[in-house]
Formats: sequence, structure tokens, C-alpha cells
Amino acid sequence: MTTDTQNDKTKRAAKLFQQSKHAVAFSGAGISTESGIPDYRSAESGLWTSKIDPMAVASISSFKRDPQIFYDWVRPLAKTTLEAKPNPAHMALAELEHMSCLLGIITQNIDGLHARAGSKRVYELHGHMRAATCMQCSAAYNGDVLITQFIEDGVVPHCAKCQGVIKPNVVLYGEELPTRVLHDAQVATNECDLMLIVGSSLEVAPASMMPIQARRNGAKLVIVNLEPTHVDRMAEVVIHARAAEILPAIVNELKEML
Repeated sequence: MTTDTQNDKTKRAAKLFQQSKHAVAFSGAGISTESGIPDYRSAESGLWTSKIDPMAVASISSFKRDPQIFYDWVRPLAKTTLEAKPNPAHMALAELEHMSCLLGIITQNIDGLHARAGSKRVYELHGHMRAATCMQCSAAYNGDVLITQFIEDGVVPHCAKCQGVIKPNVVLYGEELPTRVLHDAQVATNECDLMLIVGSSLEVAPASMMPIQARRNGAKLVIVNLEPTHVDRMAEVVIHARAAEILPAIVNELKEML
């Protein structure tokens, strides 16, 4: 892609935001890679490599069988996530919301960086690590405190009330998505007239179906992702470039139009 073509596409994306009355964003792991958080499927740095079976380390069945396996796997990721800071792509989405040009973010990410960037309406489809729950008695715990302690000592956390194993409020393979969050995200999908898709391979259902549903309902799609996706052919604008570069450029173009 030449610089001129990329600039033209950035301007077209900004024009779509200017014309939109109900825009939402849909983000995946790719938006957070420049904050130092690895994605899941990149050949060299993805979390799911040929040596790691996600069903063996991050499924609810494996967690119930041996939570130590999950906690050992997630420990370096949790440390990286706690230390990470929002990058320019997160900040640009927060600014779009502040400008009343974006009405919400549907995200597959559990890193909490959208909220830390200042975004107010974030639908976290796969949960988050800010809170945790006892698997036995459902007692609630502060996830940040729990994860920080685990990073230090490596000991699987147990409930102070019943000694049950505590699990962060993230969605593991085999678990249902949180009902209320899923409902709200689906409402946002059905009502939007523009969806900005950032940093997602669009391979994990049911979240991956939301851009397709938005398109079927008449919404226009803008995709910013390093690699092609199977939804590219449905989009008005497709930019295969770094989100941390493109999203601030869209904001700047939009400011000149308003």
C-alpha cells in the first residue's frame, strides 16, 4: 500500500465518521500489541503456538481439573497486562467518544486498556481481570489484588470463606459469554450505522459474527488490521497498517472536517 493510498483511505474513513450518527468500534488483540501485550495467532509472538494447546491451558474444563496449569500459563501475561499502558490507538478511540463520534467499543480483549485510555462505554465480551470469583461459593474478589499477589508468589488463590479455587472473571474456552454484556453488545451492533473494526482476525465466534451482523443491518464497515480478514470484502474501507498509526490519523482528519 502506498502512502497516498493509505492517506486516501484514512480520509475516507474520517468522512464515514463525519456522516455517521451511531458509530461503534470492535477491537481485538491486535490493538494492544503496541502496548506490549501479545496477540493470540501471530506466527512469531502469538500466545497460541504449536507448543501450546489453548484447550489444555485456557478451557474451563482444564481449569476445573487443574487450575495450576492455567495460572502458570497466565502468570507472565498477567504481569505484562498490569504493566501495559494504552497506546495511541486506544487513546484515539477514547477521543472519538469524547468528540461524540463514537458511541461505544465492543472488545474481545481482557486487558482493560480501553477504560484506562478514557473510554466510558466498553463492552468486554471476554471479561476482564479486575474482578475474580470463587468457583465454589461465588464470593467476589478484587482481581487486581489477587493477580498481583499471584505474580509474586505463584500460589493458586483460594477463597478465604470456603477454600474454593478463585478464578479471574475472564471467559475461558467452554464458557458462555457474560449475558448482559453480550446483550448490550448485540444491541449496539444492531443499532450502529458504522462499525470500526480494529486489530481483530475475526476468527473467534460468536464475537466475530458481530461485524457481519452489522453489515447485514446496513451498517458500513471500516477495517484497520495488519492482516487481511474474511470480512474485508464487505467493508467500505480496509487499511492493512498499524492501528496506533491509523486511528490517530483518522481523528486528525475528522477534526479538520468538523
